[in-house]
Amino acid sequence: MARNLLKSTAIVSAMTMISRVLGFVRDVIFARYFGASLAMDAFFVAFKIPNFLRRLFAEGAFSQAFVPVLSEYKNERSAAEVRELADRVSGTLGLILLAVTAVGVVGAPVLILIFAPGFVGNAGQYDLAANLLRVTFPYLFFISLTALAGGILNTYGRFGVPAFTPVLLNICFIAAAVFVAPHLAEPVYALALAVFGAGMAQLLFQLPFLWRLKMLPRPRWGWRHPGVKRILGLMLPTLFGASVAQINLLFDTLIASFLVTGSVSWLYYADRLMEFPLGVFGIALATVILPSLSQRHANADPKNFSATLDWALRQVFLIGLPAALGLGLLAGPMLTTLFHSEVFDQHDVAMSAASLSAYGAGLLGFILVKVLVPGFYARQDTRTPVRIGIIAMVTNMVLNVLFVVPMVWVGYAAPHVGLALATSASAFLNAALLYRALRRESVYTPQPGWWRFALKTSIAGLVMAAGLLLLVPPMTAWFGWSGWHRAGQLILWIFGSAAVYFLVLVSFGFRPRDLRSPATR
Repeated sequence: MARNLLKSTAIVSAMTMISRVLGFVRDVIFARYFGASLAMDAFFVAFKIPNFLRRLFAEGAFSQAFVPVLSEYKNERSAAEVRELADRVSGTLGLILLAVTAVGVVGAPVLILIFAPGFVGNAGQYDLAANLLRVTFPYLFFISLTALAGGILNTYGRFGVPAFTPVLLNICFIAAAVFVAPHLAEPVYALALAVFGAGMAQLLFQLPFLWRLKMLPRPRWGWRHPGVKRILGLMLPTLFGASVAQINLLFDTLIASFLVTGSVSWLYYADRLMEFPLGVFGIALATVILPSLSQRHANADPKNFSATLDWALRQVFLIGLPAALGLGLLAGPMLTTLFHSEVFDQHDVAMSAASLSAYGAGLLGFILVKVLVPGFYARQDTRTPVRIGIIAMVTNMVLNVLFVVPMVWVGYAAPHVGLALATSASAFLNAALLYRALRRESVYTPQPGWWRFALKTSIAGLVMAAGLLLLVPPMTAWFGWSGWHRAGQLILWIFGSAAVYFLVLVSFGFRPRDLRSPATR
């Protein structure tokens, strides 16, 4: 079991790595072509709204509800019944999404007023954001159907195709910024058009693979279909539980719209770097274990259900700990290497680095939530993570006010950092409550060897962190180097610190076999 999961996780991680690398290229282009400007603040809000809804409905509530039900049909029903479920779900979801998209396009000014009320004081920025949102909002329609296709492919073990699909979004962004933007009166509109085009491209890309599986849906309305009703019933409460982190990030944007110009962009670039390890590892791991957990629940196999969760949690600490430390300690060098330019100056780097360090502090919490939530949805338990998610979300909102308001009062130069700190703190609270619920319900029982494993990884992480603190050159040196010199130095420190981390682990007797769950050895 562990070997198959590790292989699938590696495939998803590799495909996601390609997407994230191209994502870095796209963000480098964003920073160098557009900087942290009024127009980019407007675009980031216009993109965040449909992107937030995508993660809430598509990757969040829908995927977490659809995959367990589809897995159950696949294991217990005929092929014809499985295909009918896919047909009914695609037809029902498609029509609902079409209606939501129409409302979103017409009501774009209202949505900007709700999600970025700070823009109202600047009529030009408010109007620009509303117009951009009219172009980007249909992305929700296309990408949600893409998530449906990806859920089917993942259930049948075809993890690589859905993981590769986001590459198309980055390709569209890069092409639009380089080739289209220079020819427009308002260049940022090119990015909105890229969002629209990428949505269509990602959906069309997956259709041939569904056809090969003989699972290409023929959309039909199915509101009363038993499987559709179960999925909708699971989705409604899941809207909060699966996507609390995204709600928190959007709330950050709302408050940041009241802060100085550039705050939204500084948080965006920091969030993008934090999303790299979260996407390459955390989301990949969660994507792989959900079908496996769903199958073990359907087979009434609680022992291997718990073992699968245990295996995933060990991966989180093994990779997530050094990634979090690296983000915090190399925030400045990473942002300087990737984004520093005439329009993204040293001040922008410093402001983004401060928020990245704060997000990095919560990386383990973000990944743990991604891994723990499937432990509930695989058993079709939506109430528990929803209740916990609401607690974490409310805590984040309270901490936002408690952190940011005093920073503004005392004249702190980077009050947006308080938003990132609040988000990180709420992620750990969310993870802790999810973990306690799984233990209390006897769904998860840690396998032997956890304390020894945690001690080894913690000491290795501390040694790595000490080396970075003592040896990494100061920011004045990084700003003075050429782009290629910065890139070479950054690669050296990233791979060098990773080598130190794993060498310390090996010196403590750590071996690859330690990653296998004791139940599967």
